[in-house]
Amino acid sequence: MNLSITPQTKVGELLDAYPGIEDTLIEWVPAFRKLKNPILRKTVAKVATLDQAARIGGVSTQELVLKLRAATGQNGEGATFEGDCCAALDSQDSDGEPETHGAAPTWVESNRLHSVLDAEALLAGGDHPLGRTQAILAQMTREEALRIDSTFRPAPLIDLFRGQGLRVYHREMEPGRHQTWLTRP
Repeated sequence: MNLSITPQTKVGELLDAYPGIEDTLIEWVPAFRKLKNPILRKTVAKVATLDQAARIGGVSTQELVLKLRAATGQNGEGATFEGDCCAALDSQDSDGEPETHGAAPTWVESNRLHSVLDAEALLAGGDHPLGRTQAILAQMTREEALRIDSTFRPAPLIDLFRGQGLRVYHREMEPGRHQTWLTRP
């Protein structure tokens, strides 16, 4: 299978097309080791793009795509990096408030915390955070917030919920300790 590697290529498609690339991907970005988890492999890898994966791993989308192209023999093909424009959005929440610099947005501090989800515990138990998150959001009022704790930046979930019009705030508390806050506008 000859898959053109772009920022919008799905991680699952890449792994299906180039099965040997998984170890190389993990070597470049250790955070991708989570792809070994069968639940993440069946769910997140099927919807997450390379752009989102790069943000999870804290690397440049362009650098990741170029390395993957080189590893698969696609060195000069279609060098477009529209996905990198998304990196600028990462530094702001849906209201344009700073995401990782300074204090949290007022809604994070003023809303009552409805629930906290531990993404790692859910994954270890065979559950995916998306379903649980959606169920909790359906029960919440506009004055409440949901916090998701994880060991990585859940870029696909952040993009999904922003696309649904939710207010989203993400911060890395320390390396390997992330909080993602969600509420209704």
